[in-house]
Amino acid sequence: MSENNPVAPARRSRTFVLTSTSTVPVPPAGTKEFDFWLPLPHPDASQDVRNLQIEAPVPYKIEKGAYGNQMLHLQLANVPTTPLVVKLTATITRREHLNLKVNSAGTAQKATYKEKADPDMARWLAPDRLVPLDMQIRQQAQKVATKAGAKTNLDKARAIYEHVVSTVTYDKSGQGWGRGDIYYACDARRGNCTDFHAIFIGYCRAVGIPARFSIGLPLPTERGKGEIKGYHCWAEFYTTETGWVPVDASEAAKDPSKRNYFFGAHDENRVEFTRGRDVVLVPRQAAAPLNYFVYPYAEADGKPLEVTRTYEFADVR
Repeated sequence: MSENNPVAPARRSRTFVLTSTSTVPVPPAGTKEFDFWLPLPHPDASQDVRNLQIEAPVPYKIEKGAYGNQMLHLQLANVPTTPLVVKLTATITRREHLNLKVNSAGTAQKATYKEKADPDMARWLAPDRLVPLDMQIRQQAQKVATKAGAKTNLDKARAIYEHVVSTVTYDKSGQGWGRGDIYYACDARRGNCTDFHAIFIGYCRAVGIPARFSIGLPLPTERGKGEIKGYHCWAEFYTTETGWVPVDASEAAKDPSKRNYFFGAHDENRVEFTRGRDVVLVPRQAAAPLNYFVYPYAEADGKPLEVTRTYEFADVR
């Protein structure tokens, strides 16, 4: 079999039951309007969602947002006088996402299928609130590509990936990390997954490569059950030769042995909730667009209200 027409390896998969419990406190006295939104795991090429069940004390709607995102929304005519608890359970199968047209050296291989066009391609070239595409960012991105001698978009994306993994440390100490602020990340050179991917996505867009952001939850590699304490995010970029290429720069930084793997792959140990940043909910929230939407969100008279949440998983196979 030619190296330009490789045998497709079996993609690893993982099936598990996800449970989320959201608890909204009693709104302040005198509250007239109350809204609650919960991001829902959605089906796509890498993720099946079955047996989705919602337990809520009041009626709710499931709404469709931009970029394929889905969310639960409820609005109460009478403001609750006790904490509101909403529980979600779903059986999810997550498959490893591999782009076989990118090998470990980052070279393009012959396309074997035609990928469905993304109607939001222009959005993936535009800035986010915390990822501007100003002259400074464009110059920094071009400097990385030029230093690597990158000519094609695939080579430029690889150069940006290597730059981010080599120069940013996964470090959640101190203040400022976790917002995906490209200027913070470029200056501090440390942070979590949002900070890594702010640089990767911003630099890609700055040199004309569409790049998109996804966020959800990580699962430990060991099978079993337990609580999921935090979120995880990742990225993809697009070239005409390769289609969408999965990237996880922060996981590569945490495990250098997987540096080549995570340029062209997302493992199966995750579940996706939403795509994109500066998220406008459905119906639209009164406050500003959300930096990202991975946790439940509530408003009382248009002002954000703190929501307590827990996430648990139990592997099926």
